[in-house]
Amino acid sequence: MNVIGHFINGSIRQDEERIQDVYNPATGAATKKVALASVKTVNEAIAAAQAAFPEWRNTPPIKRARVMFRFKELLEKNADAICEAIGDEHGKICHDAAGELQRGIENVEYACGIPELLKGEHNKNVGPNIDSWSEFQPLGVVAGITPFNFPAMVPLWMFPMAIACGNTFVLKPSERDPSAGLLLAQLLKEAGLPDGVMNVVNGDKEAVDVLLSHADVKGVSFVGSTAIAEYIYSTATANGKRCQALGGAKNHAIVMPDADIDNAVNQLMGAAFGSSGERCMALSVVLAVGDAAADALIAKASEAMKSLEMGVCTDKNNDFGPVITRQHQQKVVGYITSAEEDGATIVVDGRKIQVEGYENGFFVGATLIDNVKSTMTSYKEEIFGPVLQVMRVNSMEEAMQLINDHEYGNGTCIFTRDGEAARYFSDNIQVGMVGINIPLPVPVAYHSFGGWKRSLFGDLHAYGPDAVRFYTKRKTITQRWPSADVREGTTFSMPTME
Repeated sequence: MNVIGHFINGSIRQDEERIQDVYNPATGAATKKVALASVKTVNEAIAAAQAAFPEWRNTPPIKRARVMFRFKELLEKNADAICEAIGDEHGKICHDAAGELQRGIENVEYACGIPELLKGEHNKNVGPNIDSWSEFQPLGVVAGITPFNFPAMVPLWMFPMAIACGNTFVLKPSERDPSAGLLLAQLLKEAGLPDGVMNVVNGDKEAVDVLLSHADVKGVSFVGSTAIAEYIYSTATANGKRCQALGGAKNHAIVMPDADIDNAVNQLMGAAFGSSGERCMALSVVLAVGDAAADALIAKASEAMKSLEMGVCTDKNNDFGPVITRQHQQKVVGYITSAEEDGATIVVDGRKIQVEGYENGFFVGATLIDNVKSTMTSYKEEIFGPVLQVMRVNSMEEAMQLINDHEYGNGTCIFTRDGEAARYFSDNIQVGMVGINIPLPVPVAYHSFGGWKRSLFGDLHAYGPDAVRFYTKRKTITQRWPSADVREGTTFSMPTME
């Protein structure tokens, strides 16, 4: 059985270490194994990145951009192989995997503009013969710790911009679907990236803790659950590192009485069930304003769900596939059961769904739950599965209060024809990414991605303009070349322009 190793200093490494199975979620069978990096292996990856840093930071930004241009071409050329790796290990349907990769490629495109993005400010004669300017310099070795649900896109949120800014990088992808990250690193080498600038270590908490504590790692980016995000952020910052840690979500959609219900239902199907609901931007709760809107929504959604197709990743006619592990399948089913036990109504039940020919796969069918209350566990916690819950409220204000009171603040949206209501909603909702008749308001690559409250630990969001600031540190230089025939006396007061 193939053992997936590490990528350190330009070479694949398969050291004798702890080994863990990698499953195909559609079949439920272990098809590969992955090596879990030891402390020694992670230290070697960091050392390789540290050794490569001085030369790479002094490489002109235009030359770094050229590597990214070639990398983009190679990503497009090898898209089928990357999507196949995603499908085999994550279970994501081929068209969804292609969409994930494309959103990642757009971040590479943004990184190609690094010569412009790294421009600082300059002022001449801020004082007598004194000029002042700022520069944005790389941090050094930075690390990315990425989740299973986007094994290509989330790493591409991180390392292209980090590397383009002049840093070197150590990626720790999810051990559940590690092949995509390894492929990306190999393509970077083919694009001309010097050895040591990009490294990949597969592993678990043992590897993570080395990255969080090692003195040579200057910054850490993370995407995952809130509990782990909080641990990553507190540990990294306690060790003096810059850190951005994106956590969990409970994304709500308000459906107003004037909404186009047919359009709302069409949009909600993809937003709730795409990628089996394993997205931090998955729309998992609908706040229907008024019983008329709720009844219409339930009727049309339950009918639309009859046509949803679930199955193996290679069939492009499928809408979504399995969840990532047997354990997670049982967890999602447990949330559905808890909602039923708490008094909610299971309108469409996906707990006992089986896919013909894939009876051992980790499948959960699309599920629709009505009459959900804010006190229920299924509402308070992130399910991360193909489950859409409906709550009935009396007003937009009541709906907004529920959203603002929730501990998460990642994404939200409103379906309405009323421009005044939409504007009030977008101005006053306490959530980081807002959609108006758009259920997945994921920012494009030249904006930045990040939630509020316990959906983000740190001040800077992922990718886009915030990524330039995260992966660099500002240095301000003030300079004077005095005239040979002019000498100033000593002064002890604060310099001013008076």
